[in-house]
Amino acid sequence: FVEKYTKFVKERSEIETNYAKQIRNLSKKYQPKKNSREEEESKYTFCKAFLTTLNELNDYAGQHEVIAENLTSQIIAELTRYLTELKAERKSHFHDGRKAQQHIESSWKQLESCKRRFERDCKEADRAQQYFEKMDADINVTKADVEKARQQAQMRHQMAADSKGDYSSYLQKFNQEQNEHYYTIIPNIFQKLQDMEERRIERIGVCMKTFSDVDRQVLPIVGKCLDGMTNAAESIEPKTDSKQVVESYKSGFEPPGDVEFEDYGQTMKRTASDTSLSNSREGKEKPAGKSKGKLWPFIKNKNKGSGPEDFSHLPPEQRRKKLQGKLDELNKDIQKEMDQRDALTKMKDVYVKNPQMGDPASVDPRLSEIGQNIEKLQFEVQKFEGWLAEVEERMPSKSDSHRRSGIYETQNNTTVSNNCAQDRESPDGSYTEEQNSETQVKFDDEFDDEETLPTIGTCKALYPFEGHNEGTISVAEGELLYVIEEDKGDGWTRVRRNEDEEGYVPTSYVEVFLEANAKGAMTYI
Repeated sequence: FVEKYTKFVKERSEIETNYAKQIRNLSKKYQPKKNSREEEESKYTFCKAFLTTLNELNDYAGQHEVIAENLTSQIIAELTRYLTELKAERKSHFHDGRKAQQHIESSWKQLESCKRRFERDCKEADRAQQYFEKMDADINVTKADVEKARQQAQMRHQMAADSKGDYSSYLQKFNQEQNEHYYTIIPNIFQKLQDMEERRIERIGVCMKTFSDVDRQVLPIVGKCLDGMTNAAESIEPKTDSKQVVESYKSGFEPPGDVEFEDYGQTMKRTASDTSLSNSREGKEKPAGKSKGKLWPFIKNKNKGSGPEDFSHLPPEQRRKKLQGKLDELNKDIQKEMDQRDALTKMKDVYVKNPQMGDPASVDPRLSEIGQNIEKLQFEVQKFEGWLAEVEERMPSKSDSHRRSGIYETQNNTTVSNNCAQDRESPDGSYTEEQNSETQVKFDDEFDDEETLPTIGTCKALYPFEGHNEGTISVAEGELLYVIEEDKGDGWTRVRRNEDEEGYVPTSYVEVFLEANAKGAMTYI
């Protein structure tokens, strides 16, 4: 029965293990994949609730693994060990019983042997006596023969008497051994077997209780897992999710202006608002009377490719978010490269101080490569910042809520513009941009009527900087300049020499002195 119960618990443990494995696989299967649409959607409350449910389900599976482990350690392992001891003890008791049985049987055989010898000696004595009496009565027999027969009879009687004594003695001994066998030895063996069986039954009872306790011990944690699932479901906020959808997909287009009456009696004159759904140039090519362009949100996106580098195929708000995301990625890459450069610089210093550890010159090629990478990335940052500033200036709403991204807080008076972006809106509502063969980012006078950026501090040039790239400014060593925009993590600080000259210089080339209560600073968080 112990073997049978152990097998039962083992099968239950295997069921728990397989169940936990299947639950874990189910949870893993529905986890959002990295860099997929599911990961982007995970910001919504219902997606977060589902993710929480999956995580709680994973913990729930863990509790079933705990059940399987505890069943194995507390019951299966214990009973397996106990079963070995039980078999050994039982075998020992049966061995003792067989030994006692063999001993009493051997004693009985010896008693029977003594009894038969006594019987044989008695018969021999009777025959010898009869022969002596016959010889004594015969007158023809010599006296010597009679004496010999008499002596033989006496000897036989003595042997019979000795056999009788042996038989009587052994009978007494056998009766004592038989009494001890049936009243002491065998009852003791049976008592030990009974005690062993009672202990076994008690042990099985304890294991059966443990069997239920192992399950009960995980119920509080299972309850917490279920509570977590319930709380996750209750945390779903439909209105919050719909607001996030609106925020994620709003275009930034202004509704089109009124369509003017076209008097064909006069020279054809037609104007389209800057945010009209139809393009002025294409309007001339299309015959009058045709239906106007479709509303852009309900048109399938025919452009399945990634689109232009500046995301000019997207609506303004979407373009701004994409550009900001790209800037964030570039700034992270710059930070990684700078960290590598700092680490290698420290390594080189160690090599310089301790030449036996390595050659300082061996680090130079990598440092040079990292420097080139940083320059490329900083150029990319400038390029995307120009596009970002341009799209923010062109967006209908100039409020701060439309200007902020997750990492940067950009001011309304940005003056960087792309000088070749015209006629943004196409007839089908897509956001297009005509560009020259070479994109140039420069400071324009287009927004001179806006308020200029306030000064937030001063800086002193530590090294000369030639400023070949567009958007940068050349400085001489020791020159004092005004800081109008703090380094936002990309390694560049925006400075002003006078009202007409301003641009970016590498932060590492200048020593910045910010004013305590400066307003308008672009802060890197």
